[in-house]
Amino acid sequence: MKRILLMAIRNIFLLPSMWIRLCYHAAHLNKFTEEEHYTLLKKIVQRANKAGNVTIEPYGIENLPKQNGYMLFPNHQGLYDVLAIINASPNPLSVVAKKEVGNIPFLKQVFGCMRAFLIDRDDIRQGLQVINDVTTEVLKGRNYLIFPEGTRSKRGNTMREFKGGSFKAATKARCPIIPVALIDSFKPFDANSIQKVTVQVHFLKPLYYEEYKSMRTTEISKTVQLRIYDVIKEYTQEEQETK
Repeated sequence: MKRILLMAIRNIFLLPSMWIRLCYHAAHLNKFTEEEHYTLLKKIVQRANKAGNVTIEPYGIENLPKQNGYMLFPNHQGLYDVLAIINASPNPLSVVAKKEVGNIPFLKQVFGCMRAFLIDRDDIRQGLQVINDVTTEVLKGRNYLIFPEGTRSKRGNTMREFKGGSFKAATKARCPIIPVALIDSFKPFDANSIQKVTVQVHFLKPLYYEEYKSMRTTEISKTVQLRIYDVIKEYTQEEQETK
């Protein structure tokens, strides 16, 4: 966690005020609009990135639907993933995360501002309730982020198998499904280094309901994973070839 320490040290004079504002927003959700919460989060993430030698390269922002009420499904590389997507996405979003992550300071407050749903993977009933809650929120026009691997791959740019159940809320809401390819997102927080790092966030072309309505969730998961795999393979190969 050397990079987190570096972020804190280089923002030492701003850190108290940023922390107070973040905690206040997390504790007073109804006092601010979703856009106001999201604007604060983006400012904090951008300052942290600058201090921590992290650069975000977004691709495919034009692929995001003009109308809100869609779901993003990225590969899951590390603790930094959500922050990378917040930095890259122009539209407010929320997240479904495992409950253990919700206890990590800073991420706890970030997830609070995002009105995130924290899922207990050992409680089937609670998991089904989260699916229903996310479906309802997406139908209201909110955007949600779910990691279909279920947990960090801990293998760099190599993915675990995507789980079909992760797509149930999207199919129930009949919303656009946006594959998101993260490249080198494990490096900021999961690698013990403070060297400059560039994280790529690729928003891929959506799958609309008409395209996936006849598919099982396992088929949807394989389709999304393959599209993400192709992008990661393409860009990591290009990086190797330029070295």
